[in-house]
Amino acid sequence: MIERYARPDMAAIWSMESKYSIWLEIETLAAEAMEEMGQIPSGTSAAVREKGGFDIARIDEIEREVKHDVIAFLTSVAEHVGPPARFLHKGLTSSDVLDTCLAVQLTRATDLLETGLDRVLEALKARAHEHKFTPMIGRSHGIHAEPVSFGLKLAGFYAEFSRAKMRLAQARAEIATCALSGAVGTFANIDPRVEAHVAEKLGLIPEPVSTQIIPRDRHAMYFAVLGVIASSIERLATEVRHLQRTEVLEAEEYFSSGQKGSSAMPHKRNPVLTENLTGLARLIRGAVTPAMENVALWHERDISHSSVERAIAPDTTIHLDFALHRLAGVIENLLVYPENMQKNMDRLGGLHNSQRVLLALIEAGISREDAYRLVQKNAMRSWRGEGLFLDFLKADTEISQHLTADALEGLFDMAYHMAEMDTLFERVFSNPA
Repeated sequence: MIERYARPDMAAIWSMESKYSIWLEIETLAAEAMEEMGQIPSGTSAAVREKGGFDIARIDEIEREVKHDVIAFLTSVAEHVGPPARFLHKGLTSSDVLDTCLAVQLTRATDLLETGLDRVLEALKARAHEHKFTPMIGRSHGIHAEPVSFGLKLAGFYAEFSRAKMRLAQARAEIATCALSGAVGTFANIDPRVEAHVAEKLGLIPEPVSTQIIPRDRHAMYFAVLGVIASSIERLATEVRHLQRTEVLEAEEYFSSGQKGSSAMPHKRNPVLTENLTGLARLIRGAVTPAMENVALWHERDISHSSVERAIAPDTTIHLDFALHRLAGVIENLLVYPENMQKNMDRLGGLHNSQRVLLALIEAGISREDAYRLVQKNAMRSWRGEGLFLDFLKADTEISQHLTADALEGLFDMAYHMAEMDTLFERVFSNPA
C-alpha cells in the first residue's frame, strides 16, 4: 500500500488492527454459537468479549517462533482471556478464520467503492445535463465525424458507470460468503449451525461447499469486476486527456491558483490527474490475472493464493477507491470550453454535414454511388483548406440540378444533430443500465 493513493477509511479496513479484530469477532461468534448449543461451557463467549484482546507486537513475536499467524494470534488472545480461551477455535481450521475475515474486509471495501461510484455518477449526471445541448464534433478514429453534444458524451459515461455499479453489487454478493467447516470442509469437528450463526452475524452467507477454503472463482470474479471498472475509469480519463491537448483544448482539468505544471516550462498545464488515473487503472487490472490463477488450487486446499491476496486485496481496493474519488473530482471541476468546441467543429468548413448532403441527394433520385462521388469530390476541397464545403456544393452544377441553394443551406442546421437529445437522455437517466 502506498499512502499517496490511500484514503483513510479504505486503508483502515486493511490495517492489522482491523484484521485481528475481525478474527477475534469470528472466534467469539463461533464460541457464542457453540455455547448456545451446549458444546462449550456457559460464560465462555462472555469472558472472551470482556477480556478478549491481542497485542500486534506480541503476535509478531510469537509468529517468528511458530511460523503460523493464526496460532500466534490465538496465543496472544489466550494471554488476555485466560483459561476460557482454550475453547476458542474449536473444530476450526485457519482458513475458516482467514477466508471469512477476507470476505468481511472485501464487503466493507465494496461498500466504500459503491460510495465512490455514486459520487462519479452524480458528477457525470450534473455535468451531462449542464451541457446537454453544447455542440462539439464527434470523432471516429480520432478524425472529425459528425456533431454530438458534450452532455451526450458524459451521458454515455454515466450509463457505463451505472453498469459498473450493478456489476459491483453482484461482485459483493459473490464475495460475501462465510466458511467455518473445519479441516477439508466436512464439518466433522464443528456443527454447521456454528457457521450459520457466524454468517448471519457478519452479514454473510454460508459457502455451500468450502472444501477447506472458499472457492477462488468467487474472488476471480470480484477482481475481474474491479478491473472492468478500472478500464471505464481509464476510458474517461483518456477522453479528458485528448480533449485537453493544446490543439484541441475543448475541456481541461481544473488548474488551481499556485499550481505548477512543469519544473522547466512555466506555461504548462498538464492533465496530471487523468494521467494518474490511467496509471492506477493499470495497477488495478494487474490484479485480475493473479486472481484468475488462484482458482486452480490443489485438492481441498493449498496456500499459493495467500501471498497473492495479501497484496491484491488491499492494494486493488485502495487504488480503486482513490481513483473513483479522484475521477469524481476531475468531472466536478472540469473546465469546459464551448467556444473552442465550436471553433474546432468549424475548422473543416462544414464537412460534418456530408452525410446529410449524401442522403438528400439519394432522396432526390441520385444513386448512392454517384451521390457519394459528388459529395466526396467537394468535401476533399474543403479538407485541403480551399474553402467552405457549402460554397463548393452550391457551385457544383451536378448537385444544383437536384438541390437548390436554400435546400443545401437547410442541410447545415445544427439543430438537426441535437434533435434526439431528449430521447437519448431519457434512455440514459430513466433506465441507465
